[in-house]
Amino acid sequence: MYRVRLQLPEKEVAQYRHLDLIHDALVQAWLTAGAASEEVVGMDALPWTFAVLGYHRKHQGFAHSVVVSTPSEKLTKCLQQFDPQSVRYARAQYGELLDFSNASILPEPDPILPGIQMLGMVCLSPIAVSRPGSRPKRWETDISQVDLSAVANKRLSRIAGRSVTLKVQPDSLFVMANPQHSVLVQDKLRPKGKGGYVLGMEAPIVAAGSEADLRLLWYAGIGEKTRNGFGCLGLLDEGVGR
Repeated sequence: MYRVRLQLPEKEVAQYRHLDLIHDALVQAWLTAGAASEEVVGMDALPWTFAVLGYHRKHQGFAHSVVVSTPSEKLTKCLQQFDPQSVRYARAQYGELLDFSNASILPEPDPILPGIQMLGMVCLSPIAVSRPGSRPKRWETDISQVDLSAVANKRLSRIAGRSVTLKVQPDSLFVMANPQHSVLVQDKLRPKGKGGYVLGMEAPIVAAGSEADLRLLWYAGIGEKTRNGFGCLGLLDEGVGR
């Protein structure tokens, strides 16, 4: 299990419009670091997630940092070899360029100290959960109506190959004060220049369980589309950071 933060120098940002540009740049970095393509993309890929930190101005994103995390032993070895020079990606057809080559790579410490059985966390990237049986896929927008425990435990149990029994709940006061807490994320640029989108939810959450289960949640993230930049979590005490 391993987690890093790629951070650009102060006052420097990388621009993007769709989240998949950053995803594709990270995939390129994974491959350069020694991962096989089927290990980082596709239905059978190993678990990893990321979050883009920065701000938006209208439809334009400005990123100063990217957090990349994996619970996979195989991908941990690759993530330890990440080279910022590889986190660059250009798409001439749409006039897009992402460049994180000047970034520093900062390993993030494991926050699960001995005896910890509960963590307060923030969403570094929105949590995506689709509505059961919806075709075409529709996304949940009210986190208080989602069984986050079931969402987390089902996926993490599959990753771990054992039963994961976390209790996960959004912050009650936040949800009451902010009933509208969903965000629209432009995740993909589709043919003919049309953009795809995902509705995700953002709220502080509390997770309770064993050290092993909390650690898995921390490195694997929560919800759907985690490899596409959703469900990456941070510590509530530290906030988002620069």
